[in-house]
Amino acid sequence: MEVRIKEEAGITIHHKDEHELPTEPSQNVAGVALMSMLEEVNDAPGFEIIIDKRIKPGSGLGSSAASAAGVVVAANHLLNNRFSKDDLVRFAMAGEKLASGVKHADNIAPCILGGVTLIRCIFPLDIVRLSAPPMYVTVVHPQIEVKTSDARQILRKEVQLKNAIKQWGNIAGLVAGLMKHDYGLISRSLEDVIIEPVRSILIPGFDLVKKRCKEVGALGGGISGSGPSIFMLSKEESVAKQIEYLMTEVYLQLGIDFKTYVTTVNYEGVTVVS
Repeated sequence: MEVRIKEEAGITIHHKDEHELPTEPSQNVAGVALMSMLEEVNDAPGFEIIIDKRIKPGSGLGSSAASAAGVVVAANHLLNNRFSKDDLVRFAMAGEKLASGVKHADNIAPCILGGVTLIRCIFPLDIVRLSAPPMYVTVVHPQIEVKTSDARQILRKEVQLKNAIKQWGNIAGLVAGLMKHDYGLISRSLEDVIIEPVRSILIPGFDLVKKRCKEVGALGGGISGSGPSIFMLSKEESVAKQIEYLMTEVYLQLGIDFKTYVTTVNYEGVTVVS
């Protein structure tokens, strides 16, 4: 993203990609996030935003969060860093509301703060940064679209107590595993018994991918965001690359176009490149 201060008041948005996203600021996640910030700037200048989106919308890889987080970090830099990172998360959440219908910081917080974050509360905003051991992340992105709003609609309105208890245990175990750098505990806790069983039906090949990846040594994984992307965590790079090979094999057999990525946890977050 390129963000510039301009002489004229208001926000203008240009796209260098082919996703045909809105350029009207009130209909664009970056525009809405920046508008939220400028509400608290008395001497607000005009801004020009140029977006070359490398993350396909509807991928489950935080496409909307990337734009919302990027614009507030860049604008804050141009405004001499007058806002804190927590403020930036708060502003960027407005963009997520436009994208999904709900204000949430699940993707925004780690984008801006880096690393792994726990969102304890939204109102008031309470973000806990968690230390995490070195891990490799392998992602497969089937080239189908699962809209966040649609993925929310199919979720059950009520959760059985036995499933809630199991999920709470897994969440606590995952947090403890990350903070203790305990790969075994992380692996045992990477189980979602509430959301994944419902949303996974929207993702062809999900169960097969997860089964095969676990067999070759993945710590575990699941649906990235609301899908259709699937992520797997690994301790070693060699395992991460073997997982990529298995993911490739599954989707070639299914005849579905896909993209794969092998990366690591980014502990820095959004950065300004001058």
